[in-house]
Amino acid sequence: MSIKTKATIEDLYRVPEDGKAELVNGELVLMAATGFLPGRAGGEIYASLRDYERRTRSGYALPDNVGFLVNLPTRRSFSPDAAFYTGEPTGGKFLNGAPVFAVEVRSENDYGKPAEEEMAVKRQDYFTAGTLVVWDVDVLKEEVVRVYGADSPEQPQVYHRGEVAEAEPAVLGWLMSVDDLFFY
Repeated sequence: MSIKTKATIEDLYRVPEDGKAELVNGELVLMAATGFLPGRAGGEIYASLRDYERRTRSGYALPDNVGFLVNLPTRRSFSPDAAFYTGEPTGGKFLNGAPVFAVEVRSENDYGKPAEEEMAVKRQDYFTAGTLVVWDVDVLKEEVVRVYGADSPEQPQVYHRGEVAEAEPAVLGWLMSVDDLFFY
């Protein structure tokens, strides 16, 4: 008989360098590297948030692979593709609490009914942990940004190419053109 032990925050710190994982249901959930378009989209969002951070000094723009520790019954961490955080910096440690704004950029395997269900559960976890707005960014198929708010988590505002997406009330006054998520 084998006894399975629950993964801990310490295990999360030991994920190999350049590895990405979240602590969900007592297990480390490893996340695969992404491809060109999703990676570039996440980078563009981070760069825009970084510019906003420098202008407003109202929080911290964070790129992919930053850990946020939370204390939910089924989840202990998040690692969004980009985020905006208004809590206290923690040096080299993971941040305490959820970001006010989280971005999840879809990769090749983020389509189909099981993936949609997993993403809906993760969005609900974000909102339960205190995130105000979650972006679901699809640059591979529909080429849209779905903006989910904690005040109506099942009713996203959908932005297409040629439109400008927002993240109110999480990132006040910040706007980003959906076209900026693409290189063509």
